[in-house]
Amino acid sequence: MSSGEGPGDSSTSMPDLAAQPLARLSKDVAALTDEEELVRWARILQRDPRAGARALGERTERRVERARADRLRVAGLFEIRAGLLAQGCRVVAGVDEVGVGPLAGPVVAAAVALPEIVSLPGLDDSKKLSPEARKRLNGSIRDQAIGVALGEVSAVEIDRMNIFRAGLEAMRRASTALSERLKIDHLMVDARTIPDMTIPQTPLVHGDSIDGSIAAASIVAKVYRDGLMEKFDVEYPGYGLARNMGYGTAEHMRALGRLGASPAHRQSFAPVAATLGR
Repeated sequence: MSSGEGPGDSSTSMPDLAAQPLARLSKDVAALTDEEELVRWARILQRDPRAGARALGERTERRVERARADRLRVAGLFEIRAGLLAQGCRVVAGVDEVGVGPLAGPVVAAAVALPEIVSLPGLDDSKKLSPEARKRLNGSIRDQAIGVALGEVSAVEIDRMNIFRAGLEAMRRASTALSERLKIDHLMVDARTIPDMTIPQTPLVHGDSIDGSIAAASIVAKVYRDGLMEKFDVEYPGYGLARNMGYGTAEHMRALGRLGASPAHRQSFAPVAATLGR
């Protein structure tokens, strides 16, 4: 093998591999995405006379095992939807809302309809994911989705209708917007039943952890709302909104005491109302 060949070259043999520095091997294997290639390299590396190469082979094998386990886990998230499709539903959408607890910013919901076959490694409830993983999955979801729609209820509206009703209204807006773009046969909803919807729906407690469509909706809604809060942080500096996303952190509470409430704050929430003398 020439020095310019990489780990994907099928002609790789033990003598060629043994001549490669461990740092180069580690970099090349890390860049692999094809599972068959990873399996092949794991086997070759585990026969290498160098202890470091054998350890790399073992790590590569564990990487493959984790990927396979995750693929099975994600497939399980679509079992309920598979039952609906088997009953004749053609389009099933997941609906979830984020931003119920913060002191500032809107509550946002997303409705997401995914095709029958998806590739979304790492898909999970948005609360269980890092910001980087959420952004990666948000891009993949939007790329693969049949349709995506968002519903937003502002802080002013939250103060007028209360946060429970605001969450439902955000989900209703997202679902309605999606249904105007495509025919939805069924809605999978996180924990609640959306009012004023004629589309059949199934509320699932902890739905964002047990259903793939709801999990996808939670990710899309979370990434979108985080982007809004980053914009609010520029518009209303001093509260750390880009860091706390409107939640009542110690930093946020100190800023409220020092600066008072901004137009983005929910005046009906007790910590904010206290700064207004209510």
